[in-house]
Amino acid sequence: MRDLTPPSSYDATRTRVAGYFDGTATRVWERLTSDAPVSRIRQTVREGRDAMRALMLGQLPQDLRGVRVLDAGCGTGAASSELAARGADVTAIDISPRLVEIARVRLPQGLPGRVTFRAGDMLAPELGRFDHVIAMDSLIYYTQPDLEAALEGLAARVGQIVFTVAPRTALLMAMWHAGKAFPRSDRSPVMVPQDWRRLDVPGLARVGRVARGFYISECLRVAA
Repeated sequence: MRDLTPPSSYDATRTRVAGYFDGTATRVWERLTSDAPVSRIRQTVREGRDAMRALMLGQLPQDLRGVRVLDAGCGTGAASSELAARGADVTAIDISPRLVEIARVRLPQGLPGRVTFRAGDMLAPELGRFDHVIAMDSLIYYTQPDLEAALEGLAARVGQIVFTVAPRTALLMAMWHAGKAFPRSDRSPVMVPQDWRRLDVPGLARVGRVARGFYISECLRVAA
């Protein structure tokens, strides 16, 4: 059961997320993001993530030649590959070195664009400036103040940010309360439901929601 208790700080949450995705969850995510058979529940998550990725990528131009894109929280690299196929110069970064290595191995050869893989903090200023940032389910673990600060920092050096939050639905709030009963050692990383209308972020707009079984996520965008 996923714990939805708000984290104490960005750094503390990032450390916990890194430990989870670079540890016990690596094989789960490797399988979930492949064509391998999965359980019915995980199949809904796979379908939901595929639909959300398509929705997010639809906010970017089809022709991305000469365009810099940051795939913030690239995971196993599905979005990075699609962006490179459109001709983008992609920086694919994830907090988990093991997931980054899977993404590197899976990258198809001969793409018109280029992908540079990095393990580390997706908010690091030294990554430079970008035309677009996509952050699919990589900002869902942070409190509202941490989320707003992250978006503010990114917005200062990008043209557009397309990202997701966990919406405050009845199902997710029920999971929040139920998750408190589980020992902390048995919990996956904290996910914080957000009401996007309460986010104090200039230029914020709602794109849409994807709900497939156990996958529920809200797509938002911030334009300069």
